[in-house]
Amino acid sequence: MRDELKRLWFYRRPGWARQAWDNWLEQAQRSGIAALALFAQRISVYLHGIVSRCRHPLNTSIVEGINNTIKVIKRRAYGYRDQEYFFLKIRAAFPGIPR
Repeated sequence: MRDELKRLWFYRRPGWARQAWDNWLEQAQRSGIAALALFAQRISVYLHGIVSRCRHPLNTSIVEGINNTIKVIKRRAYGYRDQEYFFLKIRAAFPGIPR
């Protein structure tokens, strides 16, 4: 079941992914392993979002990098006197990103 769970993340078509996830969740519920059944129950709540990843294969790495850079700017400054200057520093850190 562990290997099947790993493969579920690589489906590219939402219909196939939904069917595979439904099958895996059903097997997990019937397995008789309480922890696995609980995991299946909890993950089924998020199944719509998991399957929608097939349509929109995005990750948050770019956003995480931007947030980290903003934190570094803020830490270096020990606080700016006004927000306008702080936002100017952020804009200067990302010159290629449009407004």
